[in-house]
Amino acid sequence: MNAPVKVDPSLEDAIQATKSMREIDRKRYLWMISPALPVLGIGILAGYQFSPRPIKKIFALGGPLLLHVIIPTIDTLIGKDASNPSVEEIKQLENDPYYARLVKTFIPLQYIANVYACYLTSRKQTSFLDKILLGISMGAINGIAVNTAHELSHKQDRIDHLLSHLALVPTGYNHFRIEHPYGHHKRAATPEDPASSQMGETFYEFWPRTVFGSLKSAIEIETTRLKRKGKKFWSKENELLQGWGMSAAFHSSMLGIFGKGTLPYLVAQAFYGISLFEIINYIEHYGLLRQKKENGQYERTMPEHSWNNNNIVTNLFLYQLQRHSDHHAYPTRPFQALRHFDEAPELPSGYASMLLPAMIPPLWFKMMDQRVLAHYKGDLSKANIYPKRRAKLFAKFGLTDPTQSSE
Repeated sequence: MNAPVKVDPSLEDAIQATKSMREIDRKRYLWMISPALPVLGIGILAGYQFSPRPIKKIFALGGPLLLHVIIPTIDTLIGKDASNPSVEEIKQLENDPYYARLVKTFIPLQYIANVYACYLTSRKQTSFLDKILLGISMGAINGIAVNTAHELSHKQDRIDHLLSHLALVPTGYNHFRIEHPYGHHKRAATPEDPASSQMGETFYEFWPRTVFGSLKSAIEIETTRLKRKGKKFWSKENELLQGWGMSAAFHSSMLGIFGKGTLPYLVAQAFYGISLFEIINYIEHYGLLRQKKENGQYERTMPEHSWNNNNIVTNLFLYQLQRHSDHHAYPTRPFQALRHFDEAPELPSGYASMLLPAMIPPLWFKMMDQRVLAHYKGDLSKANIYPKRRAKLFAKFGLTDPTQSSE
């Protein structure tokens, strides 16, 4: 008779643990979709390189097509998932290193895709227009990489902070690592926050306010931190300078290796990546306002201060960023353990489907302004309103602005 096969107890325990985690998180292996995104980018670039000339531009525009057409369509078809982990399950999810490894896997793949794109755009046969289009496609990847940086920016480990900067290097948006956890999380859903859009404010008005306002905020935050340590801004301990140095090294290396011909690509991908990230910022808190208490301070950030959504596909791509309320309540909580709140205001669709409407102001206002009004039960004075459009918005809904004294 054959002797029974002995199984290593430690291996058996690992198998049981994996089964248990798979039961807790049914999307456990689907989270691989996000770090696989740069692989799709590499596929798009390869398609551009080897496809016949007549269809090259289709591949050059592969990023926007994926982001604005394919993902929203699949997102709508697949639907939503509002299930929440239990308190005990949250602890298990938080302690599982599998998810952190997934997030970090994005970064080396991101760099492979960017270097490949620089090579393609350095070739003489690549037209100027194609360099811009390829920049937009890779800008979609690098814009979503800001979300990878976002997940890592909230960790305590210095290595995670450096990895966060690495994800931000192609766009040069390294100040986000400072401003987001220490600025935006403190001021979210208030007029003082450059990263919280106001009702009646177009994305094109929001873009310069958030880009330059967040940069200014990050410099102030880092200057204050260094001052507490007895250091000056121009110090080697300045994390902003470290991040910008990393970005300068990457871009100068690409130009040095591949030549000035790749410059249009580098500029296009950075601009599009930054803009894509800021569109998501624009969506997240539009018109929502934390009310002030009697002492003049703002109330704490609650679920009702972020727009949320449970569309499965977008959440898989964005590490459940659409469960934004729980993220603000527990900034260090990893994406896999974020919860849905019934009381949080709900977007009409997932972030991916809201990107194009956000770029068309009349359509955006038609979709969202009535939702802001309904959220505040008809009391528009409780909303975060763009000052230039305040009178127009009150008139639009036939309301009287209580801040205007009657004659």
